[in-house]
Amino acid sequence: MAESVPVRAGEELPLDALNAWLAAEAPTVGRVTGVEQFPGGFSNLTYLLKTTNGECVLRRPPKGIAAGSAHDMGREARILSVCELRGIPAPRVIAGCDDPSVIGVPFYVMERVRGVILRGSKAPPGYDAAAFAQLGERFLDTLIAIHGATPSDPVIGGLGRPMGYVSRQIDGWTERWQKSRTDDVASIEQLASWLAEHQPSESGACLIHNDFKYDNLVLDAKQPGKIVAVLDWEMATLGDPLLDVGTSLAYWIEAGDHPAFKSLGLGITALPGNLTRSELWERYLKKSGRMQRPATWYHAFGVFKVAVIAQQIYARYRKGLTKDERFAGLGDVVQLLGEFGGSVVSRG
Repeated sequence: MAESVPVRAGEELPLDALNAWLAAEAPTVGRVTGVEQFPGGFSNLTYLLKTTNGECVLRRPPKGIAAGSAHDMGREARILSVCELRGIPAPRVIAGCDDPSVIGVPFYVMERVRGVILRGSKAPPGYDAAAFAQLGERFLDTLIAIHGATPSDPVIGGLGRPMGYVSRQIDGWTERWQKSRTDDVASIEQLASWLAEHQPSESGACLIHNDFKYDNLVLDAKQPGKIVAVLDWEMATLGDPLLDVGTSLAYWIEAGDHPAFKSLGLGITALPGNLTRSELWERYLKKSGRMQRPATWYHAFGVFKVAVIAQQIYARYRKGLTKDERFAGLGDVVQLLGEFGGSVVSRG
């Protein structure tokens, strides 16, 4: 996983209570002697636990948020267990706790997976054009493997409601926008209306990650392009796989995109050797054997969803529920995403 940093003020863990729980529920972990925090991610919080027996990772939701599947730690832990059963690369869950009285919120503990995580706009050593070309293919292969788990598979039954998924996503993300809005952003309103008016038919149903992008992958430190684990399963569910690809497209930055998008830490996809968004879409359809469809609606939906996620986080920052200064500029990012979504639609 990425390098850890000191825990942010207000996000500390109560070590006495945590150690008491670990001693009873996961004694092999050992006693926690130090805690650091992983800085990546804008939603759930991830901590490095240094223990008498080694290191592991704790995941928990932030305080001051409404309950929902994206912050359901038990559900996320269950999905990781499904990945283990199906051979999908993901961290192994050690133990989980649904009782908020232990540390203030539900949480789970998983193994620490070491490796390289691609962030920013600079390639790490070993990542030339050939390595990125190989990673692009493995990126698609891993996403298709995730999509290979269908509702008929008993180990993932009950994780979601695949029927009517597209319609619910449009309604749900529009409602989230309305509830979190802090400023008037006409381009976002227009994008929401266009998506509703041009809703496509369902393309199928399967397990989807819903946040599949480079910085949610742990890569082998010695073999550039090899995926060791997929992280951040908080939004995974049963749904339409093409919406999953649309979200990946929204995070996939190209060289000609607005420089502000690189502030999201994803500019590395613009480096030589990476697939273009068009290539990513076409190769996914070919590799998966799914019916050919234009990418426009799915890409536009992905941009809308990313904009709403950014707005939700920005709203929490404006309310003082988080002091993380990374979030101060997200209001401008939301505006730019709305404009970019409009350009996706106009280009067709």
